[in-house]
Amino acid sequence: MEAAEMIIPPLFICPISLDLFRDPVTLCTGQTYDRSSIEKWLAAGNLTCPVTMQKLHDPSIIPNNTLRHLIDQWLNSGTQIDPVYLHIINSDSSIAAIKHNLESNESTLENKLEILDIICSLADELPLQNSCLIQLDYFCLLLEVVFRKSEGLHFQEDLRFIEKALICALKLLPFSDLGAINMLKEESKFSYFVFIFENGNMAIKKSLCHLVEAIAKGLETKELCNKLGTSVNLLQEIIRLVRDNSEAAEAGVKAISALSLTESNREKLVKEGAVEELVIHISRSKRHERSLAPMAVSVIENLLTVECAKQVIINHPFGVNALVKLVFRVSDHEGSASAVNSLLIICVDSKTAREEAISSGVLTQLLLLLQSQCSGRTKTKARMLLKLLRSKWNEDSNHAL
Repeated sequence: MEAAEMIIPPLFICPISLDLFRDPVTLCTGQTYDRSSIEKWLAAGNLTCPVTMQKLHDPSIIPNNTLRHLIDQWLNSGTQIDPVYLHIINSDSSIAAIKHNLESNESTLENKLEILDIICSLADELPLQNSCLIQLDYFCLLLEVVFRKSEGLHFQEDLRFIEKALICALKLLPFSDLGAINMLKEESKFSYFVFIFENGNMAIKKSLCHLVEAIAKGLETKELCNKLGTSVNLLQEIIRLVRDNSEAAEAGVKAISALSLTESNREKLVKEGAVEELVIHISRSKRHERSLAPMAVSVIENLLTVECAKQVIINHPFGVNALVKLVFRVSDHEGSASAVNSLLIICVDSKTAREEAISSGVLTQLLLLLQSQCSGRTKTKARMLLKLLRSKWNEDSNHAL
């Protein structure tokens, strides 16, 4: 049976050669390799397991007869292989060769881009096929080659490589160990991450925002999330994407939203002007257009746990009006609960905010909301705000008398 007519199951592929096992053997780490491949690895003076990188306390190799038997059975069943898949698993494109070519300063940019094209093609077939990309931790490999500062190409020439490598990494992200991103805790890699964000093109900034979002939401990356919040330059770059209303604005709002879930990041986001830019974003979005306004107002709701954020809204010429704008939308009620709750938080202690809300038409908005098909929780919040405005209005009137 010719190789080009077979689909090789990922478990039957040697992690070093990326080809079908011919003589599978197992190391003390439990990882299995083709005998010829691992013997070359060990003969080169390597004392670690190629996949786990654990030190080998016992260099002996044991034949994996069970796997050999399964492969023999499979070979006799006769299946077919995808030619694109064959391209990456042939002997010239082994995992070691791919890693070397992506990292080497001697490898041309076009060669690196060609390899990334192959990886992207295979990643598009996840999760049903090509799980070898996950088993061999290509996600970690791609992060390594992106965030090590290149000593070869000039940065502007590197941008094409970085852009494509990040796209590949994000395709693998949902199926990979998020903990691999913790490599960014290394100061050199973290500094380069921020540098790329500052100097990269819009596609790169968008990809890095998605990475920030994943970091901020991951349980295993909480420490790194806090580190992101300490970088003033990074926060300013993300906020600038929203300010400029760029093509990466949506990714920017999502990144800010994810970062705001962590209490320690909220004060820093407020300090760097996130609230002002989110208010402007809501103000310039039109009612009939689908926009990021609902997400923006939910972020503002999170940030209002920071005391000074309330004053930012009150002092902003469009602050309260922007929130009122989101109380009721004819097309849907997305963002209504956050808008109402944000107004509740602001109006409790501020006469200025209450007057501004009323003059902006909040009473009509609330009455329309109560007659709509919004959730019971949102209606409860709307009634609370109406009650607050009525009682405070009476108090204010009595004080005036």
